[in-house]
Amino acid sequence: MKWKKDSYFDSIERIHKSVELKPILALKNVIAQEPSCSIPISAISKRGLEFDIHIKVARFLRQYPSFFEEFTGPLYSLPWFKLTQEAIEIDREEKRVYEECRDDLRERLKRFVLMSKEKVLPLKIIKGMEWYLGLPSDFLEHFEVNLDGSFRFVEMEDGLKGLAVENIGEEKVLSVLQRNAMKRGLYVGEPMEPIEFPFFPQKGLRLKRKIDHWFNDFQKVPYVSAYEDYSHLDPDSDVGEKRVVGFLHELLSLFVEHSAQRKKLLCLKKYFRLPQKVHRAFERHTHLFYLSLRNNTCTAILKEPFCDKYAIEEHPLARVREKYIKLLKQSKVILKTRRLKNQSDDQGNLGKDLDCEDEERRERADSSV
Repeated sequence: MKWKKDSYFDSIERIHKSVELKPILALKNVIAQEPSCSIPISAISKRGLEFDIHIKVARFLRQYPSFFEEFTGPLYSLPWFKLTQEAIEIDREEKRVYEECRDDLRERLKRFVLMSKEKVLPLKIIKGMEWYLGLPSDFLEHFEVNLDGSFRFVEMEDGLKGLAVENIGEEKVLSVLQRNAMKRGLYVGEPMEPIEFPFFPQKGLRLKRKIDHWFNDFQKVPYVSAYEDYSHLDPDSDVGEKRVVGFLHELLSLFVEHSAQRKKLLCLKKYFRLPQKVHRAFERHTHLFYLSLRNNTCTAILKEPFCDKYAIEEHPLARVREKYIKLLKQSKVILKTRRLKNQSDDQGNLGKDLDCEDEERRERADSSV
């Protein structure tokens, strides 16, 4: 199916602003840990790469005055930065959401690990997906509170530390597609039972007859959940392809924005036994996924939660991040107001200088007379 630009998916702020928002919140979290919610620039000036910031940290902080307020420190007149009152209030709300939704976040992490081929993932992979899963940066550090008895830390190959899930009981883990199909009475839980993917066609695009027939046949292919054993499947078969599409659907349904940079997802191939050309699933199934090329990157977006708000439950952190984005946009207004004020002050000073020069000329003329 041909890819077609869609202005709706290209304009979803909570997806496309997340690239800019992520390093801001990383710095916010560091400052919020301080009792005074303030920190000297010397404490973070050398940690730019850690926060994925490629300019001077002080310059970066000054770009967002709605989040960070600069002041002179008590010693040596060094610049310090503190959180604005608006940022502090949203941070408190965010922490409250983390506290109230600990069970939900734990379940999302559990499902993410259960989709892997060995039911175990390296900690570095989980850390790389924390933003998408909505996990706080210290979630794994406080494992005694955040994790239950089904999790355990293990040593993996290549000396990597991993997180495994076990003792999940006899209850079968169902994907979003399976749960929704059960609600509609279209799925009873039999093995290799076909489930149809939701269809959200691109606007103004008519499918060729042969593509339409192929898609109808593909919908009748047996569905293999991302949580089931798939080692026996031929990756080149229709069942294998439907399993990959179902995996991507389930994965994006777990994420806060129901989207992710495609290159981030490609890093999961080894641990989720995905085919080498898994990116083709996004290109072949444009009725289910949309690829956005904003922000000089390729972002894979799951269409379903944006086209059918009842199909997938909204992530608890989605509204909090929307408030952060609203605060982010205020920085541009503040900076613009400052520039206009500085220009006005410069023009006023210039006018005063010209008046002084005119006065001096008049005095010299009077003295000569």
